[in-house]
Amino acid sequence: MNELTISYEGIREDLLTFLAQKSYKFGDFSLSSGKKSSHYVNCKPVSLSGRGLVSISSLLLSHIDLDTLAVAGLTLGADPLVSGVVVLAAQQKRELSGLIVRKEAKGHGTGAWMEGPLPPKGSLVTVLEDVVTTGGSSLKAVTQLRKEGYLVEKVVTIVDRKEGGESAMKEADLDLVSLFKLDEIVERAKSL
Repeated sequence: MNELTISYEGIREDLLTFLAQKSYKFGDFSLSSGKKSSHYVNCKPVSLSGRGLVSISSLLLSHIDLDTLAVAGLTLGADPLVSGVVVLAAQQKRELSGLIVRKEAKGHGTGAWMEGPLPPKGSLVTVLEDVVTTGGSSLKAVTQLRKEGYLVEKVVTIVDRKEGGESAMKEADLDLVSLFKLDEIVERAKSL
């Protein structure tokens, strides 16, 4: 992508190829959910590159409702996503805070679960995720945000592996929006 592609579909197509090239592997893997799989997707080589983060942030931001005051996610996979979306929103003169949810409370100082400029209690927050398998990481972030008094209705992920995450989100009264399904990435990888 030498110049910025302006259409959603153009950005999506470029990103799909980039993910297939840099994030996807075929083999024998153990996933963070504990499941075994022959397909592995690690979005960090793409989300931690300038080109990848610009594309990902653009697509993610397009799914963030205008009444959302913050985006949040569980560290580490969501860290670049939250940062990228917040920067892009600021460039578009849109007020959007970024929150990083810890995997466990900070062991010192205030013992905080979250970092970032906290919006008022009751604010709408959207959770960002890199890969959803069973939904466990996303739900951990959602649970903590809801405990802190925030309204969370949606999780937006780069990749949905289609292994139970969507039904877990529905059970938690959440919409799951995915930029890509695993099978799209597998098919693109095969065509390269």
